Amino acid sequence: MSVMTTDTTTTTGAASDRTLVWSDEFDAPISWGTRWTGDRSSAYRYADHNPDDSKLDRLTTDAVSIHDGVVTFTATPSEHILENGERAWDTGLLTTEYSSEGFQVQTGDFVEVRVRMPAAEGAWPALWTWKDGGNEIDSFEYHPDNADVLELSNHLHHVCSYYSDDAIGTGRWVTIGTWYQAYTVKWYVNGGEVFSDGKGVGDDWSAYLILNLSVSSGTYHPAPSGPGPVSFDADYIRVYR
Repeated sequence: MSVMTTDTTTTTGAASDRTLVWSDEFDAPISWGTRWTGDRSSAYRYADHNPDDSKLDRLTTDAVSIHDGVVTFTATPSEHILENGERAWDTGLLTTEYSSEGFQVQTGDFVEVRVRMPAAEGAWPALWTWKDGGNEIDSFEYHPDNADVLELSNHLHHVCSYYSDDAIGTGRWVTIGTWYQAYTVKWYVNGGEVFSDGKGVGDDWSAYLILNLSVSSGTYHPAPSGPGPVSFDADYIRVYR
């Protein structure tokens, strides 16, 4: 667990006058049950898997590891067969939901994550929010078949932007920020604002954080082309208020 400080250092000016209220620098073992939960999410129909969402995920904490200040999500073929007949992939997810801390982001917060984009087909990493069957804001989704594109979405108002940048690509580290404002959500990539949706989250919005590696079933993006593994790395996640 990261030690909380009042350090406001960030790559994005949107958080320069704010206080760091919650973070994980991934410099210590995962605090399962305290800071994070990794074996279930209410966003998944069956808690640890959801064949309805074009994903092959089956959640296991064994798929999440930390080394040298980086958390790695590693997906591998599972012995489990999903309800739709497809073979699942064991993969990793971190959510603040069901944890004893129960941390939630809220209107006005700014969240920043530094991630390395995966190269393997089928990889579907994301940072997003979830609560009460929705409240979903996607800081990003990524698919290696569109190597220079991030999907930025406000599902409260069905707004989505596909942001393309030469700085985004497989194997590259990218810093992504999201500012949840009442009347607009703003997204930042490597310190610069790239999209403002003009919709926002409302005055009383709150939700749990989810950072994960999903595996695509092939419906909208290619499924894995081999036995894997498929992996995804993150350096930190920070919330400013």
